[in-house]
Amino acid sequence: MLPNMNPKMMKMAMKKMGIKQEDIEANEVIIKSTHGDLIIKNPNVVKITMGGEDSFQITGIVEEMSYKEDDVKTVAEQAGVSEDKAKEALEETQGDLAEAIMKLTQA
Repeated sequence: MLPNMNPKMMKMAMKKMGIKQEDIEANEVIIKSTHGDLIIKNPNVVKITMGGEDSFQITGIVEEMSYKEDDVKTVAEQAGVSEDKAKEALEETQGDLAEAIMKLTQA
């Protein structure tokens, strides 16, 4: 946004340029990638439509997970523990499945 510009006037100017802005209520946003997931807690999500294409602006508290939900299930099954304990072990081992399983089974 431009400094010292009334948000209502900014919205009207954007509308004249064919840009539509819409707030989206969300509790959590998860971005899945090949290197792990990014979880954005308490997000502020704005959908912007311009030229027939949608884009999203997301701000919030970012947590990075270096493991996937399938990893949690695998560790829980192999170590014979709950998924919560498996998550804790994966967080402590930075997503290393073998190390997490060994940590849980050697206790």
